[in-house]
Amino acid sequence: MVQRVARDICLDGSQRAAVTSEVAGRSGQAVDHQPPADGPAVVDSTDLPHLHTFTRGLGLDCDAVNAALTHPFHNGGTEGVNTKTKLIKRQMYGRAGFALLRHRILLG
Repeated sequence: MVQRVARDICLDGSQRAAVTSEVAGRSGQAVDHQPPADGPAVVDSTDLPHLHTFTRGLGLDCDAVNAALTHPFHNGGTEGVNTKTKLIKRQMYGRAGFALLRHRILLG
């Protein structure tokens, strides 16, 4: 309840923010597997170029979006390893060399 009141106060003076909030709420419904029937029509009727670009990108990559929302598979583990490796690499910049970097990655 408090969050809705705070959101309404923030959106009170900005029509763009209100429309963006409405579209974001409809996108949340799509993630809950209840896609809104008039979602693209709402975005097309607004004067918000960033939302037009976003929905055009979703439309071009519709198969990937549907797969991401419906399949239980993801590459989170791989992305986590990549992030950790990059973090170690950045910490090791200018230090002893590749042998120590390799050792820290294998032990990490």
